[in-house]
Amino acid sequence: MAKRPQRNRRARKSQSAFIGKKVALDIVDMAAGGRGIGFFRDKAVFVPYTIPGEAIQAEITGERRSALFAAGLRFQALSADRAQPRCPHFGPGGCWGCQWQHIEYPAQLLLKQDVLADQLSRLGKLPDALIADVLSPLLPAPQQWQYNQALRLEQTDAGDWGMRRETQGFESISECHLAHPALISALAELDLRYPQARSLMLRRGSDGRIMLILTLGAEALPALKTDFPVSVNLLSPQRVPINLIGDAHSIFHIGESVIRVTAGAFMRPNIGGLERLTAAVARALELDSKQRLLDVYAGVGIFSAMAARQAALITLVDSYPPAANDAEANLSEFDNIDIIEGAAEAALPAIARQSAQYDCAILDPPRAGLSPEVIGCLKQLSVGRVVYISDRPAALARDSRALIDAGYTLSEIQPLDLAPQTWLSSAVARFER
Repeated sequence: MAKRPQRNRRARKSQSAFIGKKVALDIVDMAAGGRGIGFFRDKAVFVPYTIPGEAIQAEITGERRSALFAAGLRFQALSADRAQPRCPHFGPGGCWGCQWQHIEYPAQLLLKQDVLADQLSRLGKLPDALIADVLSPLLPAPQQWQYNQALRLEQTDAGDWGMRRETQGFESISECHLAHPALISALAELDLRYPQARSLMLRRGSDGRIMLILTLGAEALPALKTDFPVSVNLLSPQRVPINLIGDAHSIFHIGESVIRVTAGAFMRPNIGGLERLTAAVARALELDSKQRLLDVYAGVGIFSAMAARQAALITLVDSYPPAANDAEANLSEFDNIDIIEGAAEAALPAIARQSAQYDCAILDPPRAGLSPEVIGCLKQLSVGRVVYISDRPAALARDSRALIDAGYTLSEIQPLDLAPQTWLSSAVARFER
């Protein structure tokens, strides 16, 4: 027993041998997460705010397993794709809400495509020939700045509101060039000290109304007053929405649909990009009037609203009660939709026991991706075509492998950019049996 701490101390000393070392690096690739990659003594070194093709002097700041992390000290060669960042919070030690303001937008699109292909290869174990065959060019965002209709913030140690830093802690912000200007104006007027809140979200509806959503870490209602037009809602530790002031939900216009979204229900913040996303889903589905559709992790029913006029029957499944209630309101004009409130892992086996069958399914899973139970139920329900929506390349890669192993063939991936100035990309993938 006495020897174990000694072994641990030696291991920690060995692991920290590189810390503080100054190294010359050629940045040769871009990693998921938004950092450039160089190599030192056969170890990958991840450096933020760099671009493939650049040469830098850097200092090693951390080590995890076989990877090193570094901070750039000075450039020896710059990329022609380097841009001047707009935001004063962007850069070393600052906000990490976006990672690529230093990269020209056309280069961002190519790098996102490369990151997605790399994740499909390394995590999904997909052959390079298959990736080249199914992966279409990434569709650019219709708006590169001020596109988000929601701004999520955390409390800093000083009690201000800010966004996560690249290293640790939170950066108090007064600007965000990804958020709609009305949200920044509302943030400037906000004077809120509320230690019980874990996070704050400002959300703007298509009608221009602003909502303030506070996620609580403890059951405690604040004493609030407001002298500017804003709705205020709380989310309890169990994510139960509590309406304090004004509206309990926001209204969004997506194509021909008017969508209600209660506080706490999931909604992608780039509302202007959602019409392009739903169009990509519709193309992948190729629905006709005789087909039955299963919409899993359906949220407030955006994709069901798009498909309702084509499908014979839609069964919508979501586990969050307020979202299921929103879906019922958003789809009230249609009589070919059944809504099931419950976790996919519980709802799908119950549907399968009724000997139901579906021609196709929409899957819009959370970050963790699909569970084996859900994939097994797709086979039981005889789902012949699966359209999978992803905002995380790693989850798409892992679930692509799982669906292929379950007997599906990957036939198409259409990536889209819903998050310019960040490393993230979205995608619509089609699988067939």
